[in-house]
Amino acid sequence: MQAVLDKAGYMSVPVHDPMRLEQMIAMERPNLILMDVVMPQRNGFQACRELKGNAEFSRIPVVMVSSKNTESDKFWAKQQGADGYVVKPFTNEELLGAVRGLVGK
Repeated sequence: MQAVLDKAGYMSVPVHDPMRLEQMIAMERPNLILMDVVMPQRNGFQACRELKGNAEFSRIPVVMVSSKNTESDKFWAKQQGADGYVVKPFTNEELLGAVRGLVGK
């Protein structure tokens, strides 16, 4: 994802530890968050719900990226506050379309 975003002119900052997510967001102040559903220690649904419940971060769009492709997964992501959902494997255009739809460019 990082290579696709960088090539399209977006600056991306990967976060490999979901427990440091809020710390990195506070430091980097992103315009958008792409987040996997399946992560160690904390799943993406939990992290999204917590971000959207935090006044400091609630306005940052979150796109869930997952191999989970059922309607219930997409519904659950929306219930947690996700602004978009991209299913793996995805094409570069699918990923960029989700990003452009929320932040432009």
